[in-house]
Amino acid sequence: MAKEDLRRDAFEYHRSPTPGKISIRPTKPCLTQRDLALAYTPGVAEPCLAIAENPELADEFTSRANLVGVITNGTAVLGLGNIGALAGKPVMEGKAVLFKRFADIDVFDIELDENDPMSIVETIARMEPTFGGINLEDIKAPECFIIEEELKKRMNIPVLHDDQHGTAVIMAAAFINALVLQNKQIEDVKIVCLGAGAAGFACMKLIEQLGATHENILFLDRKGVIHKDSGEDLPPHKAYFATERPERTLAEAMKDADVFIGLSQGNIVSAEMLLSMAEKPIVFAMANPDPEIDYALAMSTRKDLIMATGRSDHPNQVNNVLGFPFLFRGALDVRATTFNEEMKVAAVHALAELARADVPHSVLKAYGARELRFGPEYILPKPFDPRLIEVVPVAVAKAATDTGVARKPLTNAKAYAQELAGRIDNSRLFMRMISDKARAHPTRLVLPEGEDETVIRAAISMQDMNIADPILIGRKSVIEQICHRDRLDISRIEVVDPSVENSRFSSLADAYYFDRKRHGMLRDDAAKMLHSDINLLGAMLVRQGFADGMLSGRTAHYPNVLRPLLKVLGHDNTGNHHHVYGMYIMVMENAAYFLTDCTVNVEMDAEQLAELAELAADTATSLGCDARVAMLSFSNFGSVDHPETRKVAEATRLLQQRRPDLTVDGEMQADTAVNGAILEQYPFSKLQEPANVLIFPTMQAGNIAYKLLRELGGGTAIGPILLGLPQQAHVLHTGASVDDIVNMAAIAAARAAADK
Repeated sequence: MAKEDLRRDAFEYHRSPTPGKISIRPTKPCLTQRDLALAYTPGVAEPCLAIAENPELADEFTSRANLVGVITNGTAVLGLGNIGALAGKPVMEGKAVLFKRFADIDVFDIELDENDPMSIVETIARMEPTFGGINLEDIKAPECFIIEEELKKRMNIPVLHDDQHGTAVIMAAAFINALVLQNKQIEDVKIVCLGAGAAGFACMKLIEQLGATHENILFLDRKGVIHKDSGEDLPPHKAYFATERPERTLAEAMKDADVFIGLSQGNIVSAEMLLSMAEKPIVFAMANPDPEIDYALAMSTRKDLIMATGRSDHPNQVNNVLGFPFLFRGALDVRATTFNEEMKVAAVHALAELARADVPHSVLKAYGARELRFGPEYILPKPFDPRLIEVVPVAVAKAATDTGVARKPLTNAKAYAQELAGRIDNSRLFMRMISDKARAHPTRLVLPEGEDETVIRAAISMQDMNIADPILIGRKSVIEQICHRDRLDISRIEVVDPSVENSRFSSLADAYYFDRKRHGMLRDDAAKMLHSDINLLGAMLVRQGFADGMLSGRTAHYPNVLRPLLKVLGHDNTGNHHHVYGMYIMVMENAAYFLTDCTVNVEMDAEQLAELAELAADTATSLGCDARVAMLSFSNFGSVDHPETRKVAEATRLLQQRRPDLTVDGEMQADTAVNGAILEQYPFSKLQEPANVLIFPTMQAGNIAYKLLRELGGGTAIGPILLGLPQQAHVLHTGASVDDIVNMAAIAAARAAADK
């Protein structure tokens, strides 16, 4: 993505529809006078008095035990440097989002306009009654060392500088596994660390604690190897690793080294330096956005290399999100008074062991991978591995308990793991997981509305994200004019000009004529229609194998896009499916639901409802979800005898007979389908958990439901998705945004990958 495009999109993301990325929502109702009396005066006095008598009750009556303060002074923000506290606020809000999304931890972000470390310490220490833990962020060295150390002395809650220890924990887990694969012993390896800041120091301290030999570590800053006879007054963290060895430059340090750890700047390590390393080297080049040595260059230079970077588009990403949410989750849940070394080491081993374990099918489906197996390109778990929340916090909590720093010791690790698994519903990470799945198998997607600026931007985004190879249909002169005006780069995107006759166009016209010649179509008419109807041309590109799928409809009336798709692609003749249906995916706060039919069929008989349910369930499964199908009606299992309820009951019977492998039941009311407490009243139901695939008996019901969920329930609607076509062709809703189009591209690519 061009820098100007990224800047504009980032501005829009942070500005609309509400400024910023986080908000505060009440967890209790406040609708009646009684609610108000309990939430505030006079009822609030009761927990206040109880806490005054017993401070431990604050964890029971307030949100403190699940609240972390993310605090910065903006002196070392990301790769931006000392930009100040206010400019660093978007990053702190982003950190808050990750805490909530991955570990269900609430956050107040606090930006302090202060550079004096002891003043910062005094300020934060006085906020101890507010928080269950403190996450220090983006504070430069050496002040960050002073602040963290002093706060750990003064505060009785866990304090963690994530830039140091979060990075160190993830790096150390990868390091342990790389050593195993390279058959090297930690006490023997020679280690070069380039980047003598907070993260570099914490990484070296942690691997030293894991067994690395102090004398085998060379610590480098931008001047070279930090050595004892430099004549400089070294800060404590540099003095600790200062060496008497003769190496002075990076090139000298790299010769015969087993391990390189980079936390510095991009493209500073040459191929020659890499070649000078020992056999079977380990290279963790973690500078962002550009690693210390380019990944492709490194891998082509040394075939015996194991490499990790900080980037998501290369294997083995050292990503702090694997650490800090789960470190704090475990520490908060046992009410730890500190983060000690044992807790961090426990997290290291938990992450390393998880990467060595067999990867469950759900993770493979989420990432669109045939196999993820411990090896040179898989030394760390994936960020969306649902086992992380079950494994890492348990290890941290157990270590806190074993070392006596837990005020609420862990007594049942298995029960705690089960509780954690239920705390995070991975469906709210739905689109990220789908995008990862799509990236494994990018799909050729034709976009007929190629002369629309939003469609062009979406094409650029989906290509940058590597979820699809877009093909734009449009007059090249018009598209080039738009791109020149808005500085858009489509040099890597194919453009099909409908006004140009060439061999491919002629083959498409011939094919369309062959299909329609018995419907009054002449060869010249076929060519004219392809010239004039971009959606027809797009559908024929898919039909003839020049594209794998198609997205259109942002600027067109829905039927005008659907008709050529049905005419050219028809229905899926490979199975028992004889109709095309419409579906929306509603991504809610805690779950994703598949709603059908909302867009295509106004009325359906029992056979069609069964067919629709089968297609919807298979689609949900292909996207990595466990499909639980509810056939909806205004009756619960025969409670109302009516032709409409009998139709739904018959559809349920047909599907259960046809596909006994599916979890499906009905007819049932909507609240029964999604409310576990109501569902328990029907122990005979094949649905033992709330449904996530909802089959509406008519378009009227489905359309009303999805729009109400979107407007009143705060859900994100993805779709409409067409079911029953042999290829991934979908009709966008009118006015679809860039994100809407990219989401649909990801869905199409992920489904195409599953079909293959």
